[in-house]
Amino acid sequence: MATETATFGAGCFWGVEYVYLQVPGVTDVVSGFSGGIVRDVSYREVCAGTTGHAEVVQVTFDPAIVSYEQLLEVFWAMHDPTQVNRQGPDRGTQYRSAIFTHSDEQRAAAIASRDRAQARFSAPIATEISEFQAFYPAEDYHQRYYEKTGHEPYCHAIPPNLLRDLGLVPAAS
Repeated sequence: MATETATFGAGCFWGVEYVYLQVPGVTDVVSGFSGGIVRDVSYREVCAGTTGHAEVVQVTFDPAIVSYEQLLEVFWAMHDPTQVNRQGPDRGTQYRSAIFTHSDEQRAAAIASRDRAQARFSAPIATEISEFQAFYPAEDYHQRYYEKTGHEPYCHAIPPNLLRDLGLVPAAS
């Protein structure tokens, strides 16, 4: 199985991780940091707001099951991309909406997807789309956070029927 990688920031990485783990064809999701100027950062450093990093997830997926374009549709649906440097109660540049692209094809797909998604929002989409530079995994206690703690996501959700509408799960008969 050949896999590909996508990197998304949509607020607190706990909820973003939780949502992408529900998507058929996603084989792994790692919470971490990207988009900043400091190497090998920690959660505490990123929360200080001085590193330039966003909380992100790095998604490994099987393109034979789920396309990058379908992952983008999940991205737009799970959060409010019109909010600048925040998502729900979380505020700061580390919670910005961002897509870090791993190829020219991903960049083109992200821009086209953003332009289509704009029709669903009354405010301008504020999502940063930039070239992937580096990814730094968050500390172990952040990985699979909701699974470990039994808490429920507070900012992110997959809208009902989205996975079915994207053709990722069969329609109920």
